[in-house]
Amino acid sequence: MRKILPALLLISIAFAANAQKKASPTASLDKRFDGLDTAFAHVLKNWHAAGFAVAVVEKNKVVYAKGFGYRDVDNKLPVTANTLFAIGSCTKAFTASLLGMLREDGKVDFNKPVSTYLPAFRFYNSNMNDNIILKDLMCHRTGLPRHDLSWYYFTTKSRDSLVGRIQYMEPTFGVREKWQYNNFMFLTQGVIVEKLSGKPWEDNVREKILQPLGMVRTNFSVDSLAADKDASIGYAVKKDSVINKLDYYHIDAMGPAGSINSSVTEMANWVITWVNGGKFNDKQIIPASYVPEATSPQMAMDGGMPAKDMPDVFFSSYGYGWMLASYRGHYRVEHGGNIDGFSASTSFFPTDSIGIIVLTNQNGSTVPGVVRNIVADKMLGLKYFDWNTFQKSKADSAKVAAKKAEASQVSTRKLNTTPTHPLKDYEGIYSNKAYGSFTVSLDRDSLFAYFPHAAWWLMHYHYDMFEPFDKNIHDGIDTSDKSDPVQFNISAAGDIESLSITLEGGLKPIVFDRAPKPTEVSKDELQKYAGEFELSGITITTKVKDGALRMTVPGQPEYELVPTDKDKFSLKGLSGFNVQFNLNDKGEVTELLSIQPNGTFKATKKK
Repeated sequence: MRKILPALLLISIAFAANAQKKASPTASLDKRFDGLDTAFAHVLKNWHAAGFAVAVVEKNKVVYAKGFGYRDVDNKLPVTANTLFAIGSCTKAFTASLLGMLREDGKVDFNKPVSTYLPAFRFYNSNMNDNIILKDLMCHRTGLPRHDLSWYYFTTKSRDSLVGRIQYMEPTFGVREKWQYNNFMFLTQGVIVEKLSGKPWEDNVREKILQPLGMVRTNFSVDSLAADKDASIGYAVKKDSVINKLDYYHIDAMGPAGSINSSVTEMANWVITWVNGGKFNDKQIIPASYVPEATSPQMAMDGGMPAKDMPDVFFSSYGYGWMLASYRGHYRVEHGGNIDGFSASTSFFPTDSIGIIVLTNQNGSTVPGVVRNIVADKMLGLKYFDWNTFQKSKADSAKVAAKKAEASQVSTRKLNTTPTHPLKDYEGIYSNKAYGSFTVSLDRDSLFAYFPHAAWWLMHYHYDMFEPFDKNIHDGIDTSDKSDPVQFNISAAGDIESLSITLEGGLKPIVFDRAPKPTEVSKDELQKYAGEFELSGITITTKVKDGALRMTVPGQPEYELVPTDKDKFSLKGLSGFNVQFNLNDKGEVTELLSIQPNGTFKATKKK
């Protein structure tokens, strides 16, 4: 359930005129690059891309660097070889390399449990705690699925808070049983670096990698990106052809997994370092022993069998922050990246001493892979293959198949049903320890769910199920983007107690427990609820203390009562326990009703 913004401009082949002329001096003389301008103009047109930049390295130098299309469509500002883009998950190789440096210094052992370096760190169960080692985090083999909506919807500025959610995240496979991509594991690596160095992850990357490599404009936040004079705006394609501007996504807390912003020119220095065994300008930046290990298979991603229409591309494994494959007879090391409005590919061929960086300001884009392969074929002297047409045909076929599948679906919706409660009863704060909290509110005749980084309109589906649709300040509500309905759940007492949402494939819907939304009640107003109430010979006492109404029952701890409705309170920290005060015609409290899962009990106020 993701939205993009409307725009009116289409990209045409005329974008080729925006290719920057100030490329590397070698670019204009190297015959291997003949025809690239025309090929890339077709890429822009076919994929309706706003723009992209490409850099190619050979051994220890940049042999090609150009920009195509626009970094700002509305203002017709062209992409240059120095334009900054968000590189997304291409960040992961930076983070893993810091651990390689710490190992070189004798400060970490890849075969030790994570708790060795983060004593409070825990996984979902004891088997995971006992068996998962640092290396497992580096190559996505912990058994955890992505759980990405935990950090994407439930944003926070605290890395420790995000890491603390991991212990509540359910696995879908056993340890080292299956490769499953997981951003939280790279966040955890970044936090380990912070704890061991006493410095933020950003400072470690800057001091140990960026500064030695002369990557002076590369930064870590979209605020820094937006402040740069040659920065790209992110876009997405809507309705197959309309280019829409997207808001930047603040990924700072999840930074070690994907927050770096850079240009192809500066990323070229990073790739040169890998091509040369960890050296840049004859200085060892990445430990020499770490480089071949990081770029060798540590976990099989899948079988990697060659497809019938592409028999010479096969083998699929993961190193440390790098994906490995056999590309038309050549060993390829690569990692992609995606974050709102941007896509990226960083790759190199170790035995050929060639590297390719492609950055684009298009969301979830195929462009980096297409451009990478076009350039790779030229650099490796391979027989021509029309990657642009091939991938476009596959994408178009996939869309047709998806529409056919959607049309064949049979609805299970039960018509003419109504919710079991008045809509106001569904309001509340819903929380899950692996994800976070969000609020459900009633606005006129509709329910809305408000997350830290999203909002949904909840349209009634049937009974207590509601269909969620993204709502944002730019687009409003788009009912064309359908998702699984969410389910409100009822307690034994008949109250709405939780909400179940399908957020992670392979797992049951995630359950968010409901707490009533607190209402504002002044200290003076609270005083009228203070007193002693008799229930079957037991005296229940209520009093105002420290600005809150508190209740004491003999033999039990003191409870704070949180106002949730007129004369109604919930017991803080206890789901399903509420107190309702009854008043007489004079507005005087006469009774206290204790509403519990096992029944409702009436206590009469003592005079």
